[in-house]
Amino acid sequence: MLMFCPTCANVLGVEEGPNCLRFACSTCPYVYNISRRMSTRVYPRLKEVDDVLGGAAAWDNVDSTEERCPKCFYPRAYFMQIQTRSADEPMTIFYKCCNHQCGHHWRE
Repeated sequence: MLMFCPTCANVLGVEEGPNCLRFACSTCPYVYNISRRMSTRVYPRLKEVDDVLGGAAAWDNVDSTEERCPKCFYPRAYFMQIQTRSADEPMTIFYKCCNHQCGHHWRE
């Protein structure tokens, strides 16, 4: 919990006083004794995660090539190339097995 000095608006720090903990300003003589437990818990809202590959629709209009599936050994796979790193790095090739019962995804 952040508390601010009502005199100079600086953030108050916690220090040990003679009988209890207290909030104290580092630039002026303001002191606030802590008489009870103070806590606040705030959980941030998580951002929605975007599907980098474009979701299921990304595989609708892709070509296939002779690439063996490492899971079911089907001889053909759909593929697409996406620039996942900086421009001076080669593109990443993503594959999806053409066997509709398998549908395994992998990358090169």
